Amino acid sequence: PFFGEPIARNFLHPSTLSGRFFTLMVFIHIAVPLFMLLLMWIHIHHHTRPRVNPPKGLAAGTLLALLALSIWQPALSHPPADLVTVPTPVDIDWFYLAVLPLADHVPGLWLWLAVGASTLALIALPWLPPGQRQVVAEVDLENCNGCARCAADCPFGAIIMAARSDGRPFAQEAVVDPALCTGCGICTGSCPTATPFRRRSALIAGIQLPRLTVSSLRERCLELSRDLEGEYRLMVIGCEHGVSVAPLCDGSTAALKLPCAGMLPPSFLDFLISRRLVDGIVLTGCRTGDCHFRKGIDWTEQRIAGERDPYLRQRVPRARLMKCWAGIDQADQLRKAVSGFRARLGEDGRRNPGGDESNNESARTG
Repeated sequence: PFFGEPIARNFLHPSTLSGRFFTLMVFIHIAVPLFMLLLMWIHIHHHTRPRVNPPKGLAAGTLLALLALSIWQPALSHPPADLVTVPTPVDIDWFYLAVLPLADHVPGLWLWLAVGASTLALIALPWLPPGQRQVVAEVDLENCNGCARCAADCPFGAIIMAARSDGRPFAQEAVVDPALCTGCGICTGSCPTATPFRRRSALIAGIQLPRLTVSSLRERCLELSRDLEGEYRLMVIGCEHGVSVAPLCDGSTAALKLPCAGMLPPSFLDFLISRRLVDGIVLTGCRTGDCHFRKGIDWTEQRIAGERDPYLRQRVPRARLMKCWAGIDQADQLRKAVSGFRARLGEDGRRNPGGDESNNESARTG
């Protein structure tokens, strides 16, 4: 049922089938992928910081799997077609022709309708109503100095810099596009005004999430650390899309969940350590190379390493920090990493008792 009768007549005898038919087939096999490649190129240019190549491990694993499959079950061509005989055994390429066997059980028109409806459904996916949309980030112009760090760090290009509209002595201001903002909060982590050390004015960042402001984040940190007991108190900070951190809570371990690990300003790590609210901090989130918001892990790593502004201050002892980018299915790995980190803090404390006291004392008095 896939070809009409006039086309089918070309296959009645070898003399009616010319080489032009095969030329047309070769052209279609080349032209269609090239057209799809053009559409992909246009699609990629609509993304900020697109990642085209897969991780090396995934690429190598896929190559080895396809190689093993081709050796175990090679794709063999049929012998040349003899149009004067009716073929009886016809091997089907189940990857490309999975629908063809249904032609023996489903009327041709209904089969075409089902295939067409499925294709239209896939095409319509990008335009379907989204799920529950997160509240987008908001800019507070009284605290925004137009530094453009939020625009540089936004993984989705949802923030642009525009001319100042409030008459303050700054050239630019941040503007959030609600259609592109995903509510990840990475812009808050990049804002220099999002520091918990502020005391002379209200703690309102230049850009922040209404559902989790910087002020409420500081209060949450103080609340969680206040109930910790034990010699080595830890705070595990994770993201909503990574492994759950709630099961790690106990008398000496607190858990803080953020939309993305990249939302946490580095100054909060300084605040928790220098004020001796905790003895160690564990940062976790999505699996390495698979950040839900694309750049949360990368920006966090670079901020701690002093490679991206805002930097984590050098006075913060890196031995008090641990990063464990465990996937959502790696809860046991995270639990073991937290236990090992606590044990390492104990060993460091026994080798160097009171080693951080001078730094902590200067932080408190400063």
